[in-house]
Amino acid sequence: MAEYTNTISLAELTNAARFEGIVLVRSAEIRVSQAGKKYIDMNVSDCTGTMNAKMWDASILPPAVGSVVHIRAMGNEYNGRMQLRLERVDLIRNQDAVDWSVLVPSAPENPKEMLAEIKAAAEAIEDQDFSLLTCALLERCGDKLLTFPAAKQMHHAERSGLLHHTVTMLRATKALLPIYPQLNASLLIAGVIVHDLGKLDEMDADSNGVVSDYSLDGKLIGHIVRGVIHIEEAGKALSVSSEKILLLQHMVLSHHGIAEYGSPKQPMIAEAEFLHLIDTLDARMNEMQEAIAHTLPGNFSEKIWGLDNRQIYRIPVENN
Repeated sequence: MAEYTNTISLAELTNAARFEGIVLVRSAEIRVSQAGKKYIDMNVSDCTGTMNAKMWDASILPPAVGSVVHIRAMGNEYNGRMQLRLERVDLIRNQDAVDWSVLVPSAPENPKEMLAEIKAAAEAIEDQDFSLLTCALLERCGDKLLTFPAAKQMHHAERSGLLHHTVTMLRATKALLPIYPQLNASLLIAGVIVHDLGKLDEMDADSNGVVSDYSLDGKLIGHIVRGVIHIEEAGKALSVSSEKILLLQHMVLSHHGIAEYGSPKQPMIAEAEFLHLIDTLDARMNEMQEAIAHTLPGNFSEKIWGLDNRQIYRIPVENN
C-alpha cells in the first residue's frame, strides 16, 4: 500500500508555497555557480509535468535518473516560470510504498482505445501488402506498446506517449489526405503507424513509462535504423515486393528530415515529406503545450531545446 503521496501537484505550486512530497528524477547533476559554488541542478516530475529544482547546498550526491525521492522545497518564481528551491532530498528505496499515479505523466487518452484505433487503421489500409506489413510490425510490439513513451525527456515523454504521438499524427493525416489526393494513402498511413516503432528497442522503459536510459541498441543503432531492419525482416517473411519494402523503409529512414536530426536520407517522395512535416508538427505542438502548462500567463517559458531554444509566450487571456 502506498505510503508516499503529495498534498499538491507541481502544476499547482505557487511562489513561496511549501512543497513536500515525492517526485521522479528526470535529470540531476552538480553545477558551479558564477560565484564558484557547487549546487545540484535537477529536473523532477510528477503526473502534471516536469519542473526544474535547485539545491544550493551540494553536500549530497545527485540522485540517479529514474529514482524516486521525497523532497522538501519552496516554490520559487524565476523569469515567469516556477522552480523548486530544494531544502531536503531523501531517496525512496521501497518502490512498493510509492503511488505511481502521482508521479508519472500519462497520455490524455485510454491506451487500449488508442491502440485499437491504430490497429483498425492498419487493417483498413487499402494496399494489402502495406496492411499486412503494418499489422505484423504492430503485433511484434505486443503489450509493451500500451505503456511505452515516445521519448526520454522531449515530446510525448509520458506513459503511453508513443501511442499518443502516433494516434494524433494518424488523425491529422486522415484529415489532410482529402486535400492532397495525389498522395499514396496506403504508404502514408503505414509510414505514420510504423515510423517510431523502433523506439521500443531504443530505450529502456519500465511499465510506468519511465525511461531509465537509452539501451545499448539505441546508442549504437537507434530507432530509425532499427525500424528499417524490422521492416526488412517482416516484409521478407510476408513475401512483400522489394519495392514496397524499400518505400516504407524510406519513410522511416527520412522522417527526421535531415542528417543533423538523425535521418540518413532526406525525404525523396511526397509521402515521406508529408510524414516528416506531420511528425514535426505533432512533436512541436506537444512541446509547446508542455511549455505553456508550466509558464504563468503573460510570461515567457524557459528556452526549449526541442524548439530550437525558443522561449514560448503564454497568452494572458486564454482562447475559449
